[in-house]
Order: sequence, then C-alpha cells, then structure tokens
Amino acid sequence: MSIDTEQIHIIYISVGSNVDKEKHTKAGLQGMYQAFGELTLSSVFESESVGFEGNNFYNLVIKANTKLSIAEVCSVLKKIEQDNKRQRGEQKFAPRTLDLDLLLYDRQVTSQPIILPRPEVLYNAFVLKPLAEIAADEVHPEVNTSYANLWQAYDKSQQKLWAIKFDWSPTRK
Repeated sequence: MSIDTEQIHIIYISVGSNVDKEKHTKAGLQGMYQAFGELTLSSVFESESVGFEGNNFYNLVIKANTKLSIAEVCSVLKKIEQDNKRQRGEQKFAPRTLDLDLLLYDRQVTSQPIILPRPEVLYNAFVLKPLAEIAADEVHPEVNTSYANLWQAYDKSQQKLWAIKFDWSPTRK
C-alpha cells in the first residue's frame, strides 16, 4: 500500500461577476467544484462596481482544499474564466463575466507566481466581508490579525454591499 505524501493546501478564492452574473457565478462555482471538490461558500453579496461605471457585481469567497501548486490553481481558475468568456483587456477595471482570484494559499506570503495574500483582501469590502464570514478566526499572514477583526475595523462607509439570496448546488459530471 502506498502512502500519499502530497500535502493538502487550503485555498480561498474570490468570485465576482457583473455580466449575466447569476449564470456566470453558478458556472464558476460548478467549475471550481469539478476542479477542487467540496467547496465552502460565503454568502453572496451584491456591490456597486469599483473603479468604473458598470452593473452591480455578485461577489463571494470560497474555501477549498487542493494538492495543486499555486501556479496550477491559477491555471485552473484562468481556464474556468475562459470557459465563461472572460475578456482580458488593457483596462484593469471593466465589466466581467467571471473574475476568479486566488486570495490565500495556506498562510503563504509570496510574490511569485502571484502576490499572496492578495492585497485586495485588506482594501475591498466585497473580498474582506465574505472572507471574514468563512475564515473569521484565520489570521492574515502579514498583518497578524484575524479576518473577523479586520472586517470589524474596516471603514464600511467606503464600499456598500448587501447580502442577496443565491441558491447553488453542485452537479457531478
């Protein structure tokens, strides 16, 4: 009998959409379920677009387990975005069918292949609030403060968001 020595990593991913948002959010969740297995989902929040004029966004954060590397997780997320016709252009802030960002990979702090933890964890209500909901007692590896405490201290007048009713259940393929 062989022993599996590959480490299981805990990952947190932000999910956002403001183009046909219910359809693409559900499709993104399904894609991540197929890639990572069981997902823990925060509530889904609606928020105004930040940095550009556009439709409101749906946002949530998911937690999953994986044996994949950071680069492999990022490749999976890009493929799911592409499957949902995500257009990447020169504009940083623009409408999106689906935006999937790896926020945390265990407690790693790194700049390659991407910056982790993602800086927007500390600055965007639509990332911090759902993360604090499902990882309240986890501690940000750079500021050594729990996500619950970070959300409590966050200036909530900066960005408005509100919880919405959203139903999703995975389907096996």
